[in-house]
Amino acid sequence: QVQLVESGGGSVQPGESLRLSCATSLTFFSIYLMAWYRQAPGKQRELVASIPKGDGYQTPNYVDSVKGRFTASKDNAKKTMYLQMNSLLPAGTAVYYCYTEVKSRTYWGQGTQVTDSD
Repeated sequence: QVQLVESGGGSVQPGESLRLSCATSLTFFSIYLMAWYRQAPGKQRELVASIPKGDGYQTPNYVDSVKGRFTASKDNAKKTMYLQMNSLLPAGTAVYYCYTEVKSRTYWGQGTQVTDSD
């Protein structure tokens, strides 16, 4: 059973930064697609950033609205994915989810809440 555990959420002011983490139980973490999704209140879940599968460094992909502000990365030794979020926008409250695909099955974390405290 694959486990994904997000952490790092919190209450932030617009313009501030936050780093999210996704710790995994994946045995071969480096070779799987990893992604961050978010779901704002009353809206559908959307893809924020993804890191393609493959060993070695893979260039992340981002939704246009976060390009230049968010950075997704992985630490293969720690089997953990990160999302560095800078210059958070107003009304940015959402639950951020970690996602992966293993042998055609999809897995989600429980989510971590990011709240606009303004």
